Amino acid sequence: MKKGDTASGRIIRGIGGFYYLDTGAEVLACRARGIFRKRGIKPLVGDYAEAQVTDAADLEASITEIRPRKNALIRPAVANADQAAVFFSLHDPEPDSLLLDRFLLWMERQGIPVTICFNKEDLGTEEELRRWEAIYRPAGYRILALSAAGGRGIDEMRSLLKGRTTILAGPSGAGKSTLTNALQSGIVMETGEISRKLKRGRHTTRRAELIRLDEDTWLCDTPGFTSLETPAMVKEDLQACFPEFAAYPERCRFQGCAHMAEPDCAVKQAVEDGGISHERYRNYRSFYQELTDMERRRY
Repeated sequence: MKKGDTASGRIIRGIGGFYYLDTGAEVLACRARGIFRKRGIKPLVGDYAEAQVTDAADLEASITEIRPRKNALIRPAVANADQAAVFFSLHDPEPDSLLLDRFLLWMERQGIPVTICFNKEDLGTEEELRRWEAIYRPAGYRILALSAAGGRGIDEMRSLLKGRTTILAGPSGAGKSTLTNALQSGIVMETGEISRKLKRGRHTTRRAELIRLDEDTWLCDTPGFTSLETPAMVKEDLQACFPEFAAYPERCRFQGCAHMAEPDCAVKQAVEDGGISHERYRNYRSFYQELTDMERRRY
């Protein structure tokens, strides 16, 4: 490779204005050309890009093209994901259903399939796991229980990831970095302990990073979060992000029922009958109110 040569690859990380492009043969440290700023485009981890070599000895280059994205997320800032694995510990810290549903909302908005992974199954009970399965399996989500530290469920996780680009996301302390270390040996991720006072983890992953596990298998490890904003959307679109609601709106008395205060609402009746989780419906109401408040502030 010499100055002026072109290369194509995938952006695996971004640090201090440099974007690191994995070409398969080497990793180039790239700057983005000013034309991207003029177009309002910022390179993202996961982008497929073209670059021109500016310094062959130091493996430096300039990004000349970013290929069209099939999806792009703001948090985590990742492009071209095939699926997401949202990672919560079954115990220590306890799962937070509102935080989990907020993440699922982001993924549903982008049409990204999600597997919900409950780590530290050895610290929880069978009853706790079954309770979470009863909430999310009727909504169509795949549930995987594992112990990253103990090695249980790792083979099943490998099978889930194979041939795909997977976003690995979840709260700090859930064990994402421990899982990443168990899946590969090329990059050792720093792991952290749980804060005894706050009962949540210390942030160990500081930025989104794409890790090649195999030729067509990529894992995007992302910073842990303890909160997420509700995505900007109209409140009328919210129910489409709750897959378990899909079978009921046609049975509601009113067309366009919001499933809030309306009488003869089939969704509310399904909640009472056990067809829809009370917890999921409570979180739906919370998000709906948040979006309503956002609209009022705008106008």
